[in-house]
Amino acid sequence: MVRSVGTMALAGLRSCCRSFGRDPFKVAFCGLLQPRWVAGCVGVRCVPAAKRHLLSEDVIKLQDFQQRKLAVAHLVTGSKENYIQLFTKRLQRNELIPRKELKLLLHLCQTADDVLIARDAIYRYHTDNRNLMFGEFKFGPLFVRLCYELHLESLAAATLTDENMEGFFNDATSFNITIDMLFIKGSFEKALELLRTMRAQGIPFNKDTLTLAAGTCYKLNTADSYRICTALIEEGQSRGNAVPRHAHCFAVALALRQNDVEKAQSLFSQLMITDSRLCKNLKVTILTMSGAMADAVSVLSAAVLPKSRSFVKKLDFSREVVDLLRVRSEGGPHTMEVEQAVTNLERAHQVTQQTLEDMLCHTPTGKRKPDLNMTDKTRRRNRKSHQYTLLSE
Repeated sequence: MVRSVGTMALAGLRSCCRSFGRDPFKVAFCGLLQPRWVAGCVGVRCVPAAKRHLLSEDVIKLQDFQQRKLAVAHLVTGSKENYIQLFTKRLQRNELIPRKELKLLLHLCQTADDVLIARDAIYRYHTDNRNLMFGEFKFGPLFVRLCYELHLESLAAATLTDENMEGFFNDATSFNITIDMLFIKGSFEKALELLRTMRAQGIPFNKDTLTLAAGTCYKLNTADSYRICTALIEEGQSRGNAVPRHAHCFAVALALRQNDVEKAQSLFSQLMITDSRLCKNLKVTILTMSGAMADAVSVLSAAVLPKSRSFVKKLDFSREVVDLLRVRSEGGPHTMEVEQAVTNLERAHQVTQQTLEDMLCHTPTGKRKPDLNMTDKTRRRNRKSHQYTLLSE
C-alpha cells in the first residue's frame, strides 16, 4: 500500500540534536534580526518564557475531571487509601479487573504512586479484555487527564507508546492531551514520537492534532520538522479536510524561520480569514522579508486608530516585527515611511512587547466556536457527550 506524504514524513523523522541557540542568526528571519525566542537564550539578558500550551480548557476538561473526582470521593465508603491498597492486593493475586472498579480507581488517585497502581491495573485490564469491545466508554482520556493533573507527562507518553497497549488508547483525545503536556515541558521530540504512534496505529488526526503537530514542528525548527509540517498541511488539504487556522499560522511562521518566504506566502494565501492580530503580524513579516516595504507600511498605516476611537479594539504589532521592518528598510527609499508608520503605531500604543511566538502559542480560554463545516454527525456526537454519566468521559 502506498503511504501518504504525511505518513512518510512522520516515519522518516530522524532523531537529531534540537537547538535554537546553536546558530541563532541562521534561524532568525533571514539572519537580519534575532528574535526574542533566540535572544532570550543566547543574548545579554534572558527573557523568561511564558507557559506554552495549545489546547484550551474545553479540550483538556481538567476542571470537569477534578469535579468528578470530588463527587466520586463522596460516594465511596471508607478511605481512598484502603481502596487502593485492596486494589493492589487484587493485582498481586492476578484477579480480573471489572470495568466499573477500574473507573473508580482512576477517579480516586491523588498521588504519583496511586497513578502507577492505576497504570498497572490498566495493563491488566487491557490484557484480559484485548479482544473485547469496550463499548462507548474510553479509559484513555480519563488516564491522561489524571496524568495532566499530577504533571506526569512522561508516564502518560510511555504508556501510550507502549506496544503492549496498542488498541487501548484508540482515540485522538488521549494523544492530544499528552502531546500538549509534552509541549508545555518542551519535550518536542517525544511529542513527535506520539504523532508517529498515532499514525502507525491508524488513529485519525483531528484539528487539535494538526495544531499540536504544527506547533511542535515549529518549536523544533529543523529541516525535518519543516518537511513534516508542510506535508501534514498539504495532506489535510488534499483530503478536503479543514486545516485549523492556528495550525496554518504555525506552518507560515515555520516557513519564515526556515527562510522559505515563497512557501510562507503560499501558505498564508490559503487562509480564509486574515484579520486577526497574529495574521496581520505574519503578513507584515512576509512582506518585509519579500522586500515589499511599501505594502508592509500600508498594512501598518491602515491599522493605526485615532485616539477618539477608544472603544474600538486596537490591532497590536509585535516589537520584533516592526524592528525587522526597520532593519530591512534602513538606507532604502522607504526608510522615512517606515519610521513614520512605526512612530504612529507607538503613539497609539499599538506596538506590543509580545513576540510572534507569544501570539502563536496563545490559547483562548473560552469555549471554541463550532466550525461552519461541522457535520450533523459531529453535532450529535457532541450533544451525546453531555449526557455521559458521572464516571464517563
